[in-house]
Amino acid sequence: MTSPAGPPALDGQAQALIAALTARLLVGPSATAVLEAWCAERGLPDAALVAERIPGPDKPLGDVQRRRLGLGPDETARYRRVRLVCGPHVLSVADNWYVPGRLTPAMNQNLSATGVPFGRVVQALLPTRRTLAVHPLGSAAASPAADTPLFTVAAVLATPDGVPFCEVDETYLGAVLGLSWGHGA
Repeated sequence: MTSPAGPPALDGQAQALIAALTARLLVGPSATAVLEAWCAERGLPDAALVAERIPGPDKPLGDVQRRRLGLGPDETARYRRVRLVCGPHVLSVADNWYVPGRLTPAMNQNLSATGVPFGRVVQALLPTRRTLAVHPLGSAAASPAADTPLFTVAAVLATPDGVPFCEVDETYLGAVLGLSWGHGA
């Protein structure tokens, strides 16, 4: 008996790149720093990421997220949805809930008024990153298109003394692999 055909499997090169990137994201204190190094290693001349806001309604913070962030009854979180872009390539889409009262006024201003990625804005806090979940997305083709969702990562960022200030859900896209960049991958 044969089993029904599922989605095509990723090719070996794509699988290896996803495994390498995932491993780095799991140990890195900032997805921004990991992705900027990743882009530079793959030969993009300007590897600095830009956060492009995605317009739309805010996603509410759930009770579990409020507990993970240690929010008191009078504390609020802000929501920011962005595309992380390296040159012309959209690498990921991120939903970010952060506690403005735990950031400096300058950080809050940068987050509301600029395209600076969250990880770069808060780097002075020396954040630690705790991964909550990693989920591969099973619909990727053998050679994924630039906009094909590959995997998701959910994480909480905290100060070195353990005070959480952000929760993020990231969806990484096929472009992050660099297979279509025209540079060394």
